[in-house]
Amino acid sequence: MTLIYYINYFVEIMNQKNSLGLNKSFKDEDNPISLFKIWFEEAKKSELNDPNALSLATSDKNGNPSVRMVLLKSFDNSGFVFYTNLNSVKSKAIKDNPNVSMCFHWKSLLRQIRIIGKATNVSDQEADEYYNSRSYGSRIGAWASKQSSILNSREELNNEIKVYKSKFPNSDKVPRPSHWSGWRVNPSEIEFWLDGDNRIHERLKYIKINESWKKVLLNP
Repeated sequence: MTLIYYINYFVEIMNQKNSLGLNKSFKDEDNPISLFKIWFEEAKKSELNDPNALSLATSDKNGNPSVRMVLLKSFDNSGFVFYTNLNSVKSKAIKDNPNVSMCFHWKSLLRQIRIIGKATNVSDQEADEYYNSRSYGSRIGAWASKQSSILNSREELNNEIKVYKSKFPNSDKVPRPSHWSGWRVNPSEIEFWLDGDNRIHERLKYIKINESWKKVLLNP
């Protein structure tokens, strides 16, 4: 196959439309989670690193905003899940104000997904299952790192790692610390964005109303 063939094929795909007049990649899904799954699977094939990386925006009780990258670990109709230290800046902010925003940006696909929702704790069972799937070093790190607190030196952290490796030498028996768990973001709005020529982007927003989803188009 020639380069011209692939270019023409890509252009043809990009020019196909769905029932709303959007690019065919938006499909005609009534449930945004179904469309997210399709786009996410495509991102896993095209992104070089961490297609599950997302920016998570929070705001504390004083209204101070903060944003950082986290990794999506699971999702379904109940929400999008990530894991972290419950004493971290992000977790403290969520405890004060559970309303958060997430953003996925996949440059390889020229796509973005924005999510607004409310964060709640995952169950202990869910947290245990994911924690136990992590590497030995990552589980030790969850004990050793006092995430977001001031660190006097790297040696201090390395010593803590040694302490917990000594305490939990058996890699199959490293319990999950109580300060480490996950958050599930239950979405109220999900927006799908596709890059367009001359910045005439394509935007489709799903809004949850009484457990049902309404679709609206947005101006670029």
